[in-house]
Amino acid sequence: MDSSSHLVAGVVGAGTMGVGVAHCLAAAGYRVTVVDPVAHALTTAPDRLRTGIRMASLLGRPPADGAEGVVARVRFRADLEDLGTAPFVIECAREDIPLKREVFRSLDAVLDATAVVATCTSAIPVGLLAEHISEPGRVLGMHFMNPPYAKDFVEVVRGRHTTGETLSRAEHLLEGMGKQGIVVGDVPGFVSNRLSHATYNDAAGVVAAGTADAATVDRLFQECFGHAMGPLRTADLIGLDTVVDTLHVLRELTGDDRFTPCPLLTDLVADGRLGRKSGRGFHTYPKL
Repeated sequence: MDSSSHLVAGVVGAGTMGVGVAHCLAAAGYRVTVVDPVAHALTTAPDRLRTGIRMASLLGRPPADGAEGVVARVRFRADLEDLGTAPFVIECAREDIPLKREVFRSLDAVLDATAVVATCTSAIPVGLLAEHISEPGRVLGMHFMNPPYAKDFVEVVRGRHTTGETLSRAEHLLEGMGKQGIVVGDVPGFVSNRLSHATYNDAAGVVAAGTADAATVDRLFQECFGHAMGPLRTADLIGLDTVVDTLHVLRELTGDDRFTPCPLLTDLVADGRLGRKSGRGFHTYPKL
């Protein structure tokens, strides 16, 4: 892997997913710059990076040169201009269409004309964002699952304008990270979230109706369907705020009422019960 001094990859967003993607890149030997204008996100990001490395190690995925080797390859900055020399940028901003469009317009102004721009959006079609890049063929989706360090596969979304070279460069980067892309077409939610988020929403509705509690819903999916986790533990892992944001996008773009967030979901988010990252969601979790 490339451990030289020049920037190899950029990540936009120092939230849970952005830090997780940066972790995977740096663990593979790449030098990474993570950009986020929010001071609190930048301040807490190094500790969250170390926590992710520790959790990956507990899963039997320790970095080859230790935690500090990974941390040393990641720098955190507040200005998108710090990504100007990056040949590959992965956008991990919050799931909000106007925000992501603004990020893409800003990236188009600072990146080299050959840079690939990948979006880690949960549901927004690649085409809606690619139109803000001067050469939309350089844009594709790379939908990492949470937590990225524990997942060997990535949903790769080929937009209508995505070129074969762009797709090849994305697959090459994923291979360097020890991951494999599964290529799908460009529709709201793609494949994974188009199906999964309807399930999370319905599962929350079952709990709200009193048919079963969260533990029972998840146990049924594990014991009867062979899922590693049930839908509500999975939603907690993703972050209930992210789940709600994604449902809003799916509802807006499809017009399908199945994606209107269940009131229980929105109430949990309003109460700060965001899932694993806050210690409580549908379930309760120990502090990391």
